[in-house]
Amino acid sequence: MSYFVYLLASDKKGTLYIGVTNNLERRVLEHKAKVHKGFTEKYDVNKLVWFEELSDISVAIETEKRMKGWRRAWKIELIEKNNPKWKDLYPEVN
Repeated sequence: MSYFVYLLASDKKGTLYIGVTNNLERRVLEHKAKVHKGFTEKYDVNKLVWFEELSDISVAIETEKRMKGWRRAWKIELIEKNNPKWKDLYPEVN
């Protein structure tokens, strides 16, 4: 089974959200549809700008926790290294 750590953004260099899931397509669609009330719904954070696929859930959760502790600049650097235009990557996963 695959697990995904992912970063969503409201816009280029906007509000960021880090999450982990075993079904990236479904989870991002839930964010886009505002299925769950909370942070991403409140701040309109639904653009998939980075993700990493992992095979071990414990590694995925540890990666998510570690990244949540990162400085904002590090998260932006990670996104821009792989996705300099902050393109929504959702079409690539569905």
